[in-house]
Amino acid sequence: MIETVLKRIAAGDFFLIAGPCVIESEEICFEVANAVAKLCAQHDIPYIFKASYRKANRTSASSYTGPGFDEGLAILLKIRNDLNLPILTDIHETTEIEAVAKVADILQIPAFLSRQTELLAAAGRTGRWVNIKKGQFLAPDDMQHAVKKTGAAKVMLTERGSSFGYHNLVVDFRSLLIMKQYGLTVFDATHSLQLPSGAGSVSGGQPEFVIPMARAAVAVGVNGLFVETHPNPAAALSDSGSMLPLDRMEELLQNVMAIRKAGV
Repeated sequence: MIETVLKRIAAGDFFLIAGPCVIESEEICFEVANAVAKLCAQHDIPYIFKASYRKANRTSASSYTGPGFDEGLAILLKIRNDLNLPILTDIHETTEIEAVAKVADILQIPAFLSRQTELLAAAGRTGRWVNIKKGQFLAPDDMQHAVKKTGAAKVMLTERGSSFGYHNLVVDFRSLLIMKQYGLTVFDATHSLQLPSGAGSVSGGQPEFVIPMARAAVAVGVNGLFVETHPNPAAALSDSGSMLPLDRMEELLQNVMAIRKAGV
């Protein structure tokens, strides 16, 4: 099933990347993965489970960063094996890549590291898919250089908003079409609605706009969606202000698939 999903994505099928921001527990990861996998099966959408074993970019030094490298990778591997789902997770340093590539099918370059030449090149050498999040400080055409640095044949480029003054992001939907020249394009419907450091010691967000923004991205012609989701975002240990409640994922998929079927 994992290879089938990856082949469908490479062939151009619309896909979903979704999961909690960071691994909080094995139980939460399995709850999210099972629920979203069931919904995607109903809509015939290739699904990639996403969660971070470590968050290296937190507003506050006291913020939760994850369960640790070994425990986090073990949970991701269990989800991959038990649920037969491809895995996406962040990498932050070249020293992590060899171990992570044994577990994850897609290596994600965080937005704040999207210019890190050695990290991009090392990710590309693994032969895995590489998902590069566009830095909030970069123009969409700048991403051609990031793609070249990877040397990879299988690249995704994710739009997650651009800095717009302090504590705010704005999405230029032209970027999704511009970046299509360089790889598959993904719209991050939750991080695009973050308010970075906008809630004091943590980032805030505007999750009420996640579904409308996802609809807009699908209408533009994005290849895939990226959505962070949680059974109870208010209690989440990371990005609680922007994640979509798990019980609204069905609504999101119904909305975006209706737009796709309409051929907009």
